[in-house]
Amino acid sequence: MSLHTVILYGCAAAVVLPGVEVIKSLVGGGRRMSPVELVRALWGRPVPWVAAAMAGAMTVMAVVQTAAPSVMGHLRREPGAPWWRAVTALLVQTSGWYQLAFNLAALLVIAPAAQRALGPAVMPVVFAVSGVAAQAVSMAGWSPVGGGDSVALCGLVGALAVTVALRSGPLPRRLLPLLIPAAGGVLCVLHNNHGVGVLVGCVLGAALTVTRGRWHVAAPRTAA
Repeated sequence: MSLHTVILYGCAAAVVLPGVEVIKSLVGGGRRMSPVELVRALWGRPVPWVAAAMAGAMTVMAVVQTAAPSVMGHLRREPGAPWWRAVTALLVQTSGWYQLAFNLAALLVIAPAAQRALGPAVMPVVFAVSGVAAQAVSMAGWSPVGGGDSVALCGLVGALAVTVALRSGPLPRRLLPLLIPAAGGVLCVLHNNHGVGVLVGCVLGAALTVTRGRWHVAAPRTAA
């Protein structure tokens, strides 16, 4: 295994593991939660309908690209492709079923948490801006061929990390999320488009934090 690959895996761990803790802190106050409790917290009342619509749309696209793989050739980014492919590349998962399954599962966890923290109007904006920025940089030369919404999901994770890092609370809990923008910076040095998604999300999250002054996360009620 090359050093480059080791660094990539390390950055992935530095995004995923703190990201899980960030989501738990937002929807469960940092307490230990079983998988069932986490699902209830994420998808319980009030139902995050925007996140549900996004998950539904990506599920439909997964079915479409599986039934008609040629669709990917019309939507993915590739050399000489028109600019709008930076948008449509978010709709197709070009690396096979494992990318499709992982990204859909990640969306089902990250999107509802982000909607509850950022709001139903802001969450899809952060998703889209982070994702399109990463796809545009990829089309400019970092990774000319491909597609997937993981870069946009990284943007949501970056925004959530900043909301936790900047709010009041125990210092250790606020420092852990800073691993996420640090990993994003390293990924950018390696010309990995996920780093762009992370950092754009962090910038948007910081701007929203300053604008709003403080964050209020309304955790859903769970069944007794």
